[in-house]
Amino acid sequence: MLNDVTSVALRSALNGLSARQRVIADNIANIETPGFRAGKVSFEGALAAALSSGDSPAISPTTDRSLEPTRLNGSNVNLDEETLSNVDTGLRYQLMLRAMDDRAKLVSETLKGLR
Repeated sequence: MLNDVTSVALRSALNGLSARQRVIADNIANIETPGFRAGKVSFEGALAAALSSGDSPAISPTTDRSLEPTRLNGSNVNLDEETLSNVDTGLRYQLMLRAMDDRAKLVSETLKGLR
């Protein structure tokens, strides 16, 4: 694929969303682990800042541990929150894949027109 700003931004978004999916799965798997702190992935702010400043949008997602209050066993994983976040992340991932696919089709059609 191309290395233009749009393609790089889409790849960065896909990387961030896939990292978030992995962390959500880890959070849910450890919901009953005593003392487990839920992970939270962020990348949207860094991606938006890179795009608005004209920097390369090739950013890496960051994972931090949640400081939310804990349950009696010391875990702070909230299943409802994780489930909603998983659905939201999955939909965003599908949207980014569709955008990447549409971009590839546009490039392909443009190249066909040059022949």
